[in-house]
Amino acid sequence: MIRPGWRLPTLAAVFLFAAGLARDATDRWIDTTALPPLAVETGAEITARDGTLLRAFTVADGRWRLDPGPVDPLFTRMLIAYEDRRFADHPGVDPRAMLRAAGQSLLAGRIVSGGSTLSMQVARLMEDSGTGKLSGKLRQIRVALALERHLTKAQILDLYLRIAPYGGNLEGIRAASLSWFGKEPRRLTPAEAAFLVALPQSPETRRPDRFPDAAGAARDRVLDRMVTAGVLTAERADAARRETIPTARRDFPALAPHLAARLHAARPLDPRIETTIDARLQRSLETLAARAASAQSARLSLAILVADHRSGEILASVGSPDWTDDRRAGFIDMTEALRSPGSTLKPFVYALAFDDGLAHPETLIEDRPTAFGTYAPQNFDREFRGTIPVRQALQLSLNIPVVALTEAIGPARLISTLRRAGARPVIPGGQPGLAVALGGVGITLTDLVQSYAALARLGDPVTLSALATRDAQQGQRLVSPEAAWMAADILAGLPPPANAPAGRIAYKTGTSYGHRDAWAVGFDGAHVAGVWMGRADGASVPGAFGGDLAAPVLFDTFARLKAQPDPLPPPPPATLILPNARLPLPLQHFRPRGAALAKAPTGPELAFPPDGAEIEANGPLPLKVRGGTPPFTWLANGAPVILADRARETAMPTPGAGFLNLSVIDAMGQSATAKVTLRP
Repeated sequence: MIRPGWRLPTLAAVFLFAAGLARDATDRWIDTTALPPLAVETGAEITARDGTLLRAFTVADGRWRLDPGPVDPLFTRMLIAYEDRRFADHPGVDPRAMLRAAGQSLLAGRIVSGGSTLSMQVARLMEDSGTGKLSGKLRQIRVALALERHLTKAQILDLYLRIAPYGGNLEGIRAASLSWFGKEPRRLTPAEAAFLVALPQSPETRRPDRFPDAAGAARDRVLDRMVTAGVLTAERADAARRETIPTARRDFPALAPHLAARLHAARPLDPRIETTIDARLQRSLETLAARAASAQSARLSLAILVADHRSGEILASVGSPDWTDDRRAGFIDMTEALRSPGSTLKPFVYALAFDDGLAHPETLIEDRPTAFGTYAPQNFDREFRGTIPVRQALQLSLNIPVVALTEAIGPARLISTLRRAGARPVIPGGQPGLAVALGGVGITLTDLVQSYAALARLGDPVTLSALATRDAQQGQRLVSPEAAWMAADILAGLPPPANAPAGRIAYKTGTSYGHRDAWAVGFDGAHVAGVWMGRADGASVPGAFGGDLAAPVLFDTFARLKAQPDPLPPPPPATLILPNARLPLPLQHFRPRGAALAKAPTGPELAFPPDGAEIEANGPLPLKVRGGTPPFTWLANGAPVILADRARETAMPTPGAGFLNLSVIDAMGQSATAKVTLRP
């Protein structure tokens, strides 16, 4: 066995002997070397529009190993000066360094320095060959000599920058710089560069999170050597020694984590996927989402999507307030989840009605109790406004008028329009009914924003995409520019939410049945954005309204996007801008085609309890009235029990078992009566 102190002298002698062999035998020995694979796997990267790293992924074995990218020249100079001064000149092995190391070992009786070149270190790292055995060292020499014949010096240095170990599962200069300093390696301080030069020599015993003193001492030795080598002045080295050593690893960037994961899953073989995401805006909106969610229930989630509707570029995509928060099911990307859109589809119904010549913003329309066959929708507040302009009906988000228009244009027409916009609505049961106008359809936030982008472009759809290399396809026009402009003009007339920054943004809010989803979607002359709030599991959020929850977040989104909204386009030349009295007679008052609507009775009708019902007399008796004009007065056996109540659903104390003559009288003096039996 060769004693440790004699390994390097013996190795040096072997090398010198080999160098004296016939040239052709040496060449043959090098040329027949079986090299390890030279292609080093690196983790996939998702980058923002400016090249900022949004998210990186580990390689198959769980190691962080990334493409080095630009590296600070100071680090490269320090690395070569410390590890391999004659790197540019030697053929892979440096005889002078080997002889120096051998002499030091003879004098000390142990290995003082290894004499390995950067090429030899690359050979060792690529094959994980040992350094303590003569056979391992000989193999490193042979591979290093062969590498020099197959690769340039720059390529060998690039391999080192990819695979040098930096502690734990960190490999390569970029993974190390991001993890230890939270920055790209293109701009390192002298202290940071010296630390990253020293760490690969003993990556586990010099880990600063475990052995900060050893890490600091190793860094300072590199700084001392750099002064001797003339790479640093003594003053810069002294200043570098005063910098603190990192004591913990930092998390790798995880901006737009849901989008990044989705893109990586769709293109798993792409080492780098460039996106249109604005890193500054993305970071700002993730902060906004976390802040808005923190003020609500611990299970409330939130999603935001922003795009440039002129180009189709998605600028920000927030899938949840915190993708690591299991309480909010943060791992679910709510920009891609199917939800009920509530009232947010109403503008498309109106735009289609305008396009068909059925209505105009100043057309009068009825908001009265109406039955559409067996379907009798109610307004959200259960109030009726009578005869009002279409503009007001949309701004108040009334249900009766929009259902009447939906019946006129056909619910299937609304669905096909959304599909032409690029959306993928899902219809419960397969066949669309009138309820689609009120949210009876499944749609994602991404598809809803996609649809509003077409409205913002005056009916001209565009494909939204976060890929930098995308095909911004345009599809078939949804509606005429005039119809789209009129719908947008109505939405632009909505006042902003309380305390929200003012601005001419066309927007619509929505709340799904049971308060499960709160929405706000809007646009200006350049951008479109959408906000969804609710629970990822679809549970109800009592008191959640789009106008209260989502609209303020939408306006904050635009405020973070830019200082002032871009102006909306002017009306197209053929737009009919007239008051109601000057409209063509068919446009002055909307009347359903073929008088298909069956009006409910003008007087009140007892919906519950019905006449002749038998009801158990335990607890309050629920009361419901249909039709009529509020407020309502309720009488039990001729005696008033509820006076001037505007609600259509209420309750009264049960008078006890027996017969009950129940009456309701509306504001017009019309009444309805039911005789019921209360059982004990």
